[in-house]
Amino acid sequence: MRWPFFTRSKKAGLAPGSLVYTGTKRKLEPRITVFDYSASKAEEKICSSVEETFIYRDTKSVTWINIDGIHNVNIIEKIGKHFNIHPLILEDIMNTNQRPKVEDLEDFLFVILRMHADNSIAADFNTEQVSILITENCVISFQEKEGDLFDPLRERIRSGKGRIRSMGTDYLAYTLIDTVVDNFFLVLEQMGELTENLENEVIEDPVPEVLQRLHALKRNLLFLRKSIWPLREEITKLQRTESSLITPSTNMYLRDVYDHTIQIIDMVETMRDIITGLLDMYLSNVSNKMNEVMKVLTIIATIFIPLTFIAGIYGMNFVYMPELQLRWGYFAVLAIMGATVIGMVWFFWKKKWL
Repeated sequence: MRWPFFTRSKKAGLAPGSLVYTGTKRKLEPRITVFDYSASKAEEKICSSVEETFIYRDTKSVTWINIDGIHNVNIIEKIGKHFNIHPLILEDIMNTNQRPKVEDLEDFLFVILRMHADNSIAADFNTEQVSILITENCVISFQEKEGDLFDPLRERIRSGKGRIRSMGTDYLAYTLIDTVVDNFFLVLEQMGELTENLENEVIEDPVPEVLQRLHALKRNLLFLRKSIWPLREEITKLQRTESSLITPSTNMYLRDVYDHTIQIIDMVETMRDIITGLLDMYLSNVSNKMNEVMKVLTIIATIFIPLTFIAGIYGMNFVYMPELQLRWGYFAVLAIMGATVIGMVWFFWKKKWL
């Protein structure tokens, strides 16, 4: 897993507001989609150039502009210039290692989230930065790559189901935030199932592979915690903002998202405690297993100590030793020694000591 704060900054020495993409290098062209809707209609469009989005700046309907791929500096510069976005905000959009936060800049609100869009919990657990600009009649979202969690929202806009098309940009922004937050419940559910499986393996067969998976899960939880913990402060700031862009009706929904973040934080902390307990249990089981091995080996060594002592005193100093006259006696002893070694190795393997 790549730890972003251990990587060398690409912006060292540059002036504030310099636009440098700090994420993973990408070759695909950014994809720009637009949803323009009101209570009576909905228009969906895939734009071939960023200039096609400029006409939606002053419309009376609600517009959602989504940009998948922020590695193209030219597109971000044009969006910023046309929508009067401060250069420092554009810099934050392209710096993909930002902490989740909210900025109130009078004419618009700026929100940064961490999103986990994959459907599986892999060893390489990475989140994607999602930046959201909220204006009076427009929401602009910036994502690092194609593929997200917002298809159900798009379908609701197309079909007109629910209250989405009768509400403003603040409700649209709330829906985006709520979708990202709710997805963490699914992530935690998968982590919970994985934890249960690891618990059984720790009890039944604490092999080194289990320890590696426990450490990977603990590392994933740390990433998840860093993604969700700042959201509590972020949503509180949205609730308390005096900006006219957040209406009282949407404020109630933000309170619900806040409750969800508290639930997720509690679940993460509980799961971290469980994994810490599993690590202690693993070390305890390995220690107990080692004690059992040492017990058996000590018994074997104790049995042979007096025999070795007697053999050490008398050695081979007997006159009558019939096996010395046998033609194949030497090879028979070698065979017995080899069989003893093989038998002991098999015994240790059967006991899972090897």
